Amino acid sequence: MTSTLLTGISELWTLDPALEEPGERGAAPGQVLHDAALVVEEGRVAWTGPAATAPAADRREDLGGRAVLPGWVDSHTHLVFDGDRAAEFEARMAGESYAAGGIAVTTAATRAASDERLLALVRSRLAEAAAGGTTTLETKTGYGLTVAEEGRAARLLDALARAGEIDEVTFLGAHLVPEEHAGRAEEYVDLVVGDMLQAVAPHVRWIDVFCEAGAFDPEQSARVLAAGAAAGLGLRVHGHQLGRSGGVELAVRHRAASVDHLNHLDAGDVDALAATASLPTAPGDAPGRLAVDAGPTVATVLPACDLSTRAPLAPARALLDAGAQLAIASNCNPGTSYTSAVAFCVATAVLQMRLTLAEAIRAATRGGALALRRDDVGHLGVGARADLHVLDAPAAIHLAYRPGMPLTHQVRRAGSRLA
Repeated sequence: MTSTLLTGISELWTLDPALEEPGERGAAPGQVLHDAALVVEEGRVAWTGPAATAPAADRREDLGGRAVLPGWVDSHTHLVFDGDRAAEFEARMAGESYAAGGIAVTTAATRAASDERLLALVRSRLAEAAAGGTTTLETKTGYGLTVAEEGRAARLLDALARAGEIDEVTFLGAHLVPEEHAGRAEEYVDLVVGDMLQAVAPHVRWIDVFCEAGAFDPEQSARVLAAGAAAGLGLRVHGHQLGRSGGVELAVRHRAASVDHLNHLDAGDVDALAATASLPTAPGDAPGRLAVDAGPTVATVLPACDLSTRAPLAPARALLDAGAQLAIASNCNPGTSYTSAVAFCVATAVLQMRLTLAEAIRAATRGGALALRRDDVGHLGVGARADLHVLDAPAAIHLAYRPGMPLTHQVRRAGSRLA
């Protein structure tokens, strides 16, 4: 086996779960090392500690006094799409409200695109995400909204997952009722939980539903989640983006891994998510994967989407103070958050959502991993996948101190350079 010793690390954020204290939502003692080194062997972290006590390795590389973080874990994206919605965004910035209707524009363009074009577009977006430090990424179907188109998207994403280009695939047939089913939402839900689910189930790990006014109500959303669970899929929920949609209660009741957006919560919603925080996880069906139906329901906030829609910022501070598990994700999509820059989301969380740096970094790494029921990513403890985000800065605080600056020096996934 070949090993590589990385030295010249001014600040190393291992976020090692073995050192995590109960209820910790930032960085526990020992999870951030200074003047540190790290050994990578066969794509895994083999050792971390003070540079002065670093073991010998086959290769040695000096990172020049830079900070090193786990790669970002982006647990909510929508990358399979064609078309442009810049005009919609411009109108929204001029004062028009967002009501989810623009999804139909993307659906039409996506249906018209060839397999080759969709694959090329997804790969270009994956490259953009990697260049900003993202090393683990979930993405969804949801812009085809027919049996054939959702099946096509699921197969394309499954091929990318098998090739190691993405990590987690989610079925979002319940994104919106398409125009051809206008006025017949129940009939469309029948399709989603029937033929559509049957077509995609072999290619995905998760099912999601947009539980929101203008999309699917709590009863329809519950049908989608129940069918997904019966098919062996893990559960995710879009909820509380446009109002108090009932998504939190639904997600908690169905033991969903995550409920995302969360712009409109009351105290009961916050408490319900916090009550799940200590639920134990369980081993899954593959190394690094945990069981999809065991563990907390992670509160996933999407700061770039909040800014892009001029929505109230999700109450990340209140969720953490209550004890909930928190994740930060990009929600990269063409209508409401056309960015995969998790570093921007982290900076926003610190500057505008009043998180500490450690809380924001943990939410964008360990939190995202928990939202995807993964224990092999989101940290740099011994045995973790060697996913490294090397900053062109001596300390991670520069992510918020110098917002918007290109601070990614290099990115490694399983020890290999991505950027």
